[in-house]
Amino acid sequence: MANIIKPRNIQELRKLAFKEEGVVTTTSIQQIEVEENVLKRYHELSLRLKVNPNAPELLRDAHKSFLLDRLIYLSSGYQSLDASRPWLCYWILHSLSLLNVKIDGRLKSAVAKFLGKCQSADGGFGGGPGHIPHIAATYAAVNALIILGTEEAYNIIDRKKLQQFLWRMRQSDGSFSMHTDGEIDIRGVYCALSVASLTNILTEELVEGTFEWIISCQSYEGGFSGAPGMEAHGGYAFCGLSALVILRKGHLCDLQALLRWTVNRQMRLEGGFQGRTNKLVDGCYSFWQGAAFPLIYSLMAQEDFFPDSHLFDDRALQEYILACCQHSQGGLLDKPGKHQDVYHTTYNLSGLSIAQHFNKDKNILGNENNEVAATHPVYNIRPDHVRKALIYFNSLGLPNEQNIIT
Repeated sequence: MANIIKPRNIQELRKLAFKEEGVVTTTSIQQIEVEENVLKRYHELSLRLKVNPNAPELLRDAHKSFLLDRLIYLSSGYQSLDASRPWLCYWILHSLSLLNVKIDGRLKSAVAKFLGKCQSADGGFGGGPGHIPHIAATYAAVNALIILGTEEAYNIIDRKKLQQFLWRMRQSDGSFSMHTDGEIDIRGVYCALSVASLTNILTEELVEGTFEWIISCQSYEGGFSGAPGMEAHGGYAFCGLSALVILRKGHLCDLQALLRWTVNRQMRLEGGFQGRTNKLVDGCYSFWQGAAFPLIYSLMAQEDFFPDSHLFDDRALQEYILACCQHSQGGLLDKPGKHQDVYHTTYNLSGLSIAQHFNKDKNILGNENNEVAATHPVYNIRPDHVRKALIYFNSLGLPNEQNIIT
């Protein structure tokens, strides 16, 4: 059952504008510029509401066309992502799945075969055919194959060699390198645990010492950093918390500090989230920060605390995404004035899903046609895709006889 909600009052929003208090900095100038652009969008929305009470509207058809076109053909502007092609597949497929767009069987097979060419003979997936295996590309490829959901797609994944690849990336302290001789940070831990848990190759031996290393990344601010001693960051915080949840160790972090840090990342005027303290709003953090909340709620439930509403402003987040981050020709973006791209399309739609699907009484801004499908807050793929994959891979057993995490 959906609860249809309306946008915030424009006059009240103006009262939330940033105040320099006589101290002008580069950061304050940029913040004021962003707020002015956002207020223009909200003013336009207030005018539309006078003639269309269902505003704002999700430009579903435009986004569908934008995404399907890029699943077939990418312009030269995407050249810089040539080593991230599994990510492009995942971003596009996940966005389409949130919009409930069905993919033709032949196209599914073509994508699966392409991802198979990105798989290394030594295990794991690279950023393109012939590239060295990389944990982030592996995460994207596995997620994309699970979204495709066919037996052909599932069987692309060489689980035994994938497990061997993860062992090669594993460090003695429980962290994971992104690739051979590559950087070591919390992304590697999350990506390793995500693919291992989804494909049923996650063992106690593989993650010995891992949760202790993750805990050491929680900063004095309350969020998680990329590595011990660094600044808390929204993407890293998501990786750290999700990894702990996979390991069933989420209760060991400082949950109150994490919640305090996360709620303070929501911008009071814009409604979207920033990634770090004193940074600008960015649509992608709609998911990276927003997804922390259902995970925090699940940990609170273990202590018999059940919030009856979101601990962030879900209406304001939906308003920012729908009024400020949609491009009229399809695709979503960082903030007003930026170009649309498939990355920001994915994480804006994922954040929209998080905001809408808190409980059975979903909050939908605008009208019921704005509702997108639910996404799993740990894996960021639809829960039905997660369930189907877990059933399939769990039926296969472990590729090696070791103690699985249960």
